[in-house]
Amino acid sequence: MADDNLAELLKTQKSLTEWFEDIGHKDTEALRREDNDKRKRLSILGQIIDLPIEMTIQFEASDLAEDNKKFRAYLNEHGSELCALRLLPKQDDLPKLRMRGKSVKDAYAWFLEQDVDPSKYLADFIAHPPDYKWATIFVVNKYGIQGEIIWGGHHQLTQGFHHDTSPHVFRYDYKNWMIYPENPTALEHLKSIAKYIHIPDKSTQNRLKKELGAHFINDYLEGYLETTESSLGTWFIDYNLALGKLYEDLAIEAPSKKVGVKGLVGSPGKAEGPVCIVDPGNINKDFPDGAVLVCKVTTPNYVPLMQKAVAIVTDQGGILSHAAIVARELKKPCIVGTKNATKVLKNGQVVSVDANSGIVNMKPGG
Repeated sequence: MADDNLAELLKTQKSLTEWFEDIGHKDTEALRREDNDKRKRLSILGQIIDLPIEMTIQFEASDLAEDNKKFRAYLNEHGSELCALRLLPKQDDLPKLRMRGKSVKDAYAWFLEQDVDPSKYLADFIAHPPDYKWATIFVVNKYGIQGEIIWGGHHQLTQGFHHDTSPHVFRYDYKNWMIYPENPTALEHLKSIAKYIHIPDKSTQNRLKKELGAHFINDYLEGYLETTESSLGTWFIDYNLALGKLYEDLAIEAPSKKVGVKGLVGSPGKAEGPVCIVDPGNINKDFPDGAVLVCKVTTPNYVPLMQKAVAIVTDQGGILSHAAIVARELKKPCIVGTKNATKVLKNGQVVSVDANSGIVNMKPGG
């Protein structure tokens, strides 16, 4: 994907909660609360099991609006440092706003441009390393510790846009590790992450159950988690119980070795229909009922088409990207990361999408 197209697509991205809002998901508000409270959960994990979490400095948004002594001291000392700034609402019906990769000084200027009531928000400044290395999303459930790992920024996994590399899928079934494509360095990093959430001490488990509603499988902390690795170390950046429940049946396998159009299972199921290739430039084209949506990668603009499609097939994307999670909640078969679907498949061609195995089969004469 060309850099200019990627930049434009990145501008369209939303939080997962906003994706769920777009499809009218019944658990949108619960997911919003879970997302807004993740700093508290991570902080508790940091205190109880010494989990390494990203460095966050929190202010009342009114501290920034008033440019008071407390905030001015922070700005004077850290103004040139890179950061991410998140505005966290104190009310569930308000949106969360965010930006990243700018200096604290520029982030403050961005804040002043936002049309929000400062009394209703908290402002989190998070250190933004210039040299992200490994990023992961993983789910811990009865089937194992599994997910994706990629070299570079974490947004590549959540948004599904990949730059000069692609994600590796992995699974530890509590006996053996599998990673595809093979990468010994990535595998060692995954093993080091798994050690952080292995909590055999029952009294510690009971404390986490009481304070967080945590669950455990084979002494590992269950749920959905995200991590980053940089020169500042390993950070856990999310621990989400609600998303863990959405993926409680996830069981990742290595991709099929068959030739043709194949990828990773974003959402299981099977469907058949004519191909309809949709580029970002013709997103508003007529989309026939019963068609298979084929595109480079899905963005929030694709939601109306995703709702009409019988199945979704993408060149890019990951199994735990926001788009894949949305496809799963729409109960639409979805195959991601094929690399070549938009080049190999043709408009109108009838295909059978086997999203249980990650394979698109071309129908004879289709």
